Amino acid sequence: MGSNQPGLKRGGNKSRIIGTARPLTTDQPKKTKRPALRGMSDVRRFFYRNSEPIYFVSATPFNLLGMDEWIRGFMFINAIDCFDGQHPNVFVPPEIDHEPWTSIEDINNYLLAHPATKELIRERGPGGKAVFLMFDEQTEELCRELGLEVCFPTAQLRNQVDDKVETTRIADKAGVRSVPNVLEHVDSYATLRKLSKGLGEDLVVQTAYGDSGHTTFFISSESDFDKYANEITEAPEVKVMKRIRCRGAALEACVTRRGTIVGPLMTELVGFKELTPYKGGWCGNEVFAGAFSKDIREKARNSAIAFGDELKKLDYRGYFELDFLLDLDNNEVYLGECNPRITGASSMTNLASFAHADAPLFLFHLLEWMGVNYYVDPIKLSNRWANPNNIDSWSQLVIKWPEDEVRQITEAPSSGIWELDDSGEIRHVRMQTHRRTVQHEKRAFFLRISGPGDYLYEGADLGILVSPGRFMDEDFQLTDRARAWIVGVHSHYSGQPLPEKDIAAIGVEDHAFKLL
Repeated sequence: MGSNQPGLKRGGNKSRIIGTARPLTTDQPKKTKRPALRGMSDVRRFFYRNSEPIYFVSATPFNLLGMDEWIRGFMFINAIDCFDGQHPNVFVPPEIDHEPWTSIEDINNYLLAHPATKELIRERGPGGKAVFLMFDEQTEELCRELGLEVCFPTAQLRNQVDDKVETTRIADKAGVRSVPNVLEHVDSYATLRKLSKGLGEDLVVQTAYGDSGHTTFFISSESDFDKYANEITEAPEVKVMKRIRCRGAALEACVTRRGTIVGPLMTELVGFKELTPYKGGWCGNEVFAGAFSKDIREKARNSAIAFGDELKKLDYRGYFELDFLLDLDNNEVYLGECNPRITGASSMTNLASFAHADAPLFLFHLLEWMGVNYYVDPIKLSNRWANPNNIDSWSQLVIKWPEDEVRQITEAPSSGIWELDDSGEIRHVRMQTHRRTVQHEKRAFFLRISGPGDYLYEGADLGILVSPGRFMDEDFQLTDRARAWIVGVHSHYSGQPLPEKDIAAIGVEDHAFKLL
């Protein structure tokens, strides 16, 4: 079948790449035992001089944008051409026929099996590492055929940790508190009420897998339950939680041979109707020094270290992210869920000032697979990154299309630097691949995801907007500045309405999956 995928940029007739596909060096010496890396300067130099190809294979470059400036030989292999061929290290193979994509794993497997990707990898030399946002067993097999090493724990182990029910059990073993809950199969509303005695009348039910905006259900009555009965009763096991007044927070960390390294605690933007149609859906982050009290930051950091140490017992190593729920009534810090992977918050963690002062957290993830010994003190590093003096203020908005009418995009804003004027209008300043070139709050970096030829539909990912400062106020509501940027981005999208028969042929509802 063809690939008229909503929200996915078609590659066109030519592969999009600038630069060279030749091997990184032509006179590499035979491999010798590498000296141990001691300190941040050694770590940075090691990656500046790296001679092994490293690929981030995903729908877009968003999650690791900027890593090519830290790591020699780092390249993005993407399905969506966010930069219209102008990014020097992004490769977008020409579109070929394929089955419809229903997940990020499908996209990655398509990219790895693509003849143009195979040729790129062959030309860049033998060996190489591959990293992903999501992958499965087929991805692992394709990488073996290409001679690439997957720099993550196995898909089987990742799926185990990604299970929200299993995450809770891991946390229990680590001594990390979750919101009061029960883990059981629920076959009816009567069973739910029987199991949830002591949790109150207002409940939150989560199934094992899926984006929180789609698989988290708020239930206060039987009519609420009936809306989601199929999803809940068909699951072998669900997590039933007490509903609390809470605020979301996120923290990324990395399990290493030296211990667990922890990034700073970030706020989360969740469920804002201007950004996402999904109640409980993630739609952005903020990193700034005054977001949380010292006590809350320490609780979250200690929980992340304990959780990471428990993951290590499962032979897990590398990057993971924890979502926390901060109880506004008792100041308790509860674990929400674990994402055993790079996430939508990774661009914030890896491009903040503390990362530039030392090294991005992602570099420590790669070191676990690079065959080199290194010495760092995870506690000292984590403490330094948590120091408010080392944190600059940035925010990002993940902007989705809010309307339920399906249209084909005729005009869309370009990626790059944009400016907000006093009247609330936004204008494109220049093409740019670096978010840190944004110097003040009147400007922002926009990474376009949906472009001309793609589709606007409820929940379609339009793009990510990043700017200095906060996008939420002290009450954790969207600021006027944030709302102006959202309206401005929407105003630069135009689309042609589609007849019902064309919408059915496209199958928008079947392919409205999370890209980030």
